[in-house]
Amino acid sequence: MIAEKFRDALLAVMPITVIVTILNYTLTPLDDHVYLRFLIGAFLIFAGLYTFLLGVDIGITQIGNLMGASIAKTNKLWVVVAAALFLGFTITVAEPGLHVLAKQLESVTSGAIRGLAVILAVAAGIAAALSLGFARIVYNVSLKVTLTFLYLIIFALAYFTPNEFIAISFDASGAATGAVTIPFILALAMGVSALKKDSRTGEADSFGMVAMVCAGAIIAVMLMGVVSQTEALAESSAESVPASGALMAPFIEKLPLVAAEVFMALTPIVIIFIIFQNINFKLSRRALRKIAAGLVFSFIGLVLFLLGVYGGFWEVGSLVGKNLAGLENKGFVIGVGFLIGLAAILAEPAVYVLTRQIEDVTSGYVRRSLVLVALSLGVGTAIALSVINILTPEIMPWHFILPGYALALALSYYVPGLFVGIAFDSGAVSSGPMAATFVLAFAHGVAGAAENASILSDGFGTIAMVTLTPIIALQFLGVAFKLKSKKGGRTENAR
Repeated sequence: MIAEKFRDALLAVMPITVIVTILNYTLTPLDDHVYLRFLIGAFLIFAGLYTFLLGVDIGITQIGNLMGASIAKTNKLWVVVAAALFLGFTITVAEPGLHVLAKQLESVTSGAIRGLAVILAVAAGIAAALSLGFARIVYNVSLKVTLTFLYLIIFALAYFTPNEFIAISFDASGAATGAVTIPFILALAMGVSALKKDSRTGEADSFGMVAMVCAGAIIAVMLMGVVSQTEALAESSAESVPASGALMAPFIEKLPLVAAEVFMALTPIVIIFIIFQNINFKLSRRALRKIAAGLVFSFIGLVLFLLGVYGGFWEVGSLVGKNLAGLENKGFVIGVGFLIGLAAILAEPAVYVLTRQIEDVTSGYVRRSLVLVALSLGVGTAIALSVINILTPEIMPWHFILPGYALALALSYYVPGLFVGIAFDSGAVSSGPMAATFVLAFAHGVAGAAENASILSDGFGTIAMVTLTPIIALQFLGVAFKLKSKKGGRTENAR
């Protein structure tokens, strides 16, 4: 297990490091201090991801499984709903990626959109959707039917929602499903669905919960936009990247803030676990020590990871996007955007949690390597389309987003049920800390340098695209598996 996680962490950070290194010596030369900080950030991301993955396995996942099973054993719907509301709200409020996006929104809109209001709206939406998801599992309601209902609400709300809020709502949803919320929600879903007598039904139900909470977040922020009736949002200049001063200055300055963010993110899980331990779990001291060690590893890993992202990757992402957009040949910025998408998805911590769960739950039927390839292609396409959107004033983010989700919902009625949950969950985990920082910084850099582009109306929406395209890519993978299964069945019958 240790060797596997070491390899995963190394593979996660190497591709984007190589891309930036090549760009540094070719199209977009960087200041020496900036490039060295990027390399330090890459090392911190590697060390953080490795440590975090170890901690998730022995800490957060175990807590989520225990809580999910404990809640489901009550066989009382009101307990399930109440627990989901409480857990969903408290965990989402503490998600670091959501705080990053909220801060960016408040900065870019000169305070017209309050970051705290966005955080509370997203948390309320996720809490409501999580409770609905638990009820869906209890009552055996089809996932594709539930998602269709939720996205019909989204499509209807989009008609009344200001254009800027459409992109912001999808971005907020993606940013909220990050390194802390994803493992916990997945584990909760597995804990509840594991009690199903029908193993096939339980297997399918263990996926799809993340997709539902994403839809809940989108609806909540859209409602916020409709209620606020904001006719025009004032846009200020993008938040500046760190100055090229002392080499280690950004890391030292951000360490207390990052540590506090991660501490706040993990504290609700710890408190809830202590309450459940005293009331229900009654675990042995050995089991408690193991879970405690997992939580410590998760804390250290996430601090190192986010420190590497904020201290080294954010600055480089913005500069690379700005410099490439300034080149005469716009094909370079589109192509590099595609490559960055291919690489960035490999550095998302939650992606490795989900892909391992997919392989475990399907007993190797759906290999994680195939899922990673499909996710990489999907996210690469998302960044390329986002750049095209920024460079083309006539195209708005929702021109891609709304038809894309309509296609995804249509595909859900054709692919195997298991792939519906896998696809929508995969889209959510693709938009974690790396998407909320390096990728979003790249998009903002492009929008800031491109003529007739706006960071507010064009720069946002990138995370939404990152969330959407993997859903479609994974469902096409499901189509391929379905056709392969039919062909195999005909072969067996022929024999």
